[in-house]
Amino acid sequence: MTLPALTDPLTGQAGRALTPISPAALRAAADDLRDRAAGWRSIDRGPVLERFAAALAGDDDLLAALVADTGRHAESVLERRLVTGMIERWVRQAPGLLAPPAEQASAIPSVALAGAHVPYELVGAITPWNFPLLLGLIDAIPALAAGCAVLVKPSEVTPRFIEPLSRLIPSELPLRVVEGGAETGAALVGLVDVVAFTGSVPTGRKVAEAAARAFVPAFLELGGKDPAIVLAGADLDRASSAILWGGTSNAGQSCQSIERVYVERAVHDEFVELLVAKARRTGLTCEGGPIGPLIDPAQAGVVERHLADAGVRGAVTRTGGTIERHGGGRWCRPTVLTGVDHSMLVMTEETFGPILPVMPVADAEEAVRLANDSVYGLSAAVFGRSEEEALAVAGRLAVGAVSVNDAALTALVHEGEKNSFGLSGMGGSRMGPASLRRFLRRRSYLVNRASAADPWWHSG
Repeated sequence: MTLPALTDPLTGQAGRALTPISPAALRAAADDLRDRAAGWRSIDRGPVLERFAAALAGDDDLLAALVADTGRHAESVLERRLVTGMIERWVRQAPGLLAPPAEQASAIPSVALAGAHVPYELVGAITPWNFPLLLGLIDAIPALAAGCAVLVKPSEVTPRFIEPLSRLIPSELPLRVVEGGAETGAALVGLVDVVAFTGSVPTGRKVAEAAARAFVPAFLELGGKDPAIVLAGADLDRASSAILWGGTSNAGQSCQSIERVYVERAVHDEFVELLVAKARRTGLTCEGGPIGPLIDPAQAGVVERHLADAGVRGAVTRTGGTIERHGGGRWCRPTVLTGVDHSMLVMTEETFGPILPVMPVADAEEAVRLANDSVYGLSAAVFGRSEEEALAVAGRLAVGAVSVNDAALTALVHEGEKNSFGLSGMGGSRMGPASLRRFLRRRSYLVNRASAADPWWHSG
């Protein structure tokens, strides 16, 4: 079988071919991790994880590989910093979360309840291309802190970082990161005790079905079509800046990106003018600006299709609006569209590009109705005159997290537990303490302390 060549996001040039791990080697890797899991559970894991974080923080080869994978530098520096911070956070929090539950009395006076947390032996993670390192480890690190061994299969679009990352893994750490495509991911599901998947809805369905056949739990973090609502009393300068950042950082290639904006009609035109002016000043990294290239050529095609569909259906492009080629790479400037409605793909399907379609609404009631008119329910943003006004609207949105008077905060704030609504995912929260507890099973010990002469059961 001819394997696809890796594409350089900056130049568009084909590089080496993907080199998947063989099925036999994948199984051997899973077996080895299982063999090491008991020893890992029995040691103080914090110092090992801290050494891993320190190695990540200082390795230029890893950073260079992330840049080669994604075509971006500033976001890769931030991505590495977020990962080291994530490791340090779990090292601090894990001991308290792993403490055995306190003993308690049962309904039977002589029987006490004690308990323990039992980590899954082997966790599998299948991860996407938009933040290869961060999303490659966002499930792995809490699982490791919980005492699990972990097998990770990153996206076949961005596998260059795997080799330098693998060199930095301490020998005691039961973590393996392997290269491969869809077949490798499918095989991985059958080798693990629980699978965590981040990616598209169609692939997530396949993972869920495969996990069900293997009878293992699946935690799915899937797509989003995050709405922002701007109420008439909001600070429009603040809202336009936050929404521009929330919709175009990482060139819009984030699941929590703002992908549609509903603005009360009384302030719609003023808001659009502010947003357009700021978007026009936000350039591409090849010109010294902050907007990097589109990483996956296939996704660039989706962006182009959504823009074309919007144009045919009457949308007005206020700025941006095309896929540009610079140095062979594919780029899209921050794009503001008006004259949009829910007949357009750009308002209903995940675009995953720096596109901000803005739609006027009569009032908060209409804004909520349109925001909830989606198969997705990942997160949202609401801007109001006051925190109370924004929270009242936020409480009516069918999403797992709402940024209030800001946008896309779930990219940076990890303490708040949330669940995805609709097709945006299922399973336990990836944020907060529940993120670690997903990888633990609860065991109860039912201890009968009655004397032999005074049992609770019937004696005959």
